[in-house]
Amino acid sequence: MILSRRTFCAGLLATAAVPGTARAADTPYGGTDGIARIVAQGVSERLGQALVVDNNGAAGGNVATQQVANAEPDGYTILMANQGPMVVNPHLFRNVKIDPLKAFAPITLITAAPLLVVVPKASPFKTIQDLIAFAAKNPDKLTYCSAGNGSASHLAGVLLLQVTGVQAVHVPYKGAGPALNDLLGARMDFMVTTVPSVLGLAQRGDVRMLAVTSRDRIKKFADVPTVAESGWPAYEASAWYGFAAPKGTPQPIIDKLRIATVETINTGVVRERLESEGALPIGDTPDQFMAMMKAESARWAQVIKVANIAID
Repeated sequence: MILSRRTFCAGLLATAAVPGTARAADTPYGGTDGIARIVAQGVSERLGQALVVDNNGAAGGNVATQQVANAEPDGYTILMANQGPMVVNPHLFRNVKIDPLKAFAPITLITAAPLLVVVPKASPFKTIQDLIAFAAKNPDKLTYCSAGNGSASHLAGVLLLQVTGVQAVHVPYKGAGPALNDLLGARMDFMVTTVPSVLGLAQRGDVRMLAVTSRDRIKKFADVPTVAESGWPAYEASAWYGFAAPKGTPQPIIDKLRIATVETINTGVVRERLESEGALPIGDTPDQFMAMMKAESARWAQVIKVANIAID
């Protein structure tokens, strides 16, 4: 349900709601949902208006994306945009009804976070080189799990196989939790997943981190090498998040929302939360955000084409 006034949709919707109201959801939060909630709280304080986050991840976020695209362009319903609905799904799903890059006015890119390549703690693979060397000698003998077809973890895994030139069997799950359960049970060989989904497991030693997917190492896991530095410099993948409004939203509204967002993501608690997920605040301009999305769209279109994957 969408409440009255400003909503953020993040796979999600967020609405400026009746003062004092909020939408409850299970905790802990991670990924799009977690970023949306903590940023929405800060933006709410700056705008003096309560916000509601409506998490609707149906069809890989396509439902929420289309819903926001069709909303009134008045600044009261905006999208927590991420790479799935904005730049991956149009090339992956056969039934996407809109072109997200034409249906939205970008506000700002909030952050980009790396993913982690992880294996069970009892895995024989101690390094990313060990994993890839085995896969090279044993095509399709390894299995990798993901949070679902078309998810960030799926596409980051597909890209890893393409860049390294190896083959492995993909097993999609309905969310990172079920996938990680099978990884912990050593029923899966490896996974590329978001930091929030695996952070506790990594800190307890239940999984072994082989590499991060960002171009450079991250402070939180300074001793974990990147895939790029491990021998495959062309590899880079991230989970990014930003705000976008329906096309036609007046520029003064875009500017107001951007200013409130940039101020929010550079404050102590929000910045600390982003850093805890291996990310940093960005807060770029609408033009810069759009340029990034166009480049990402072209990149993932090629990855998906080469992998020959599609979803009805």
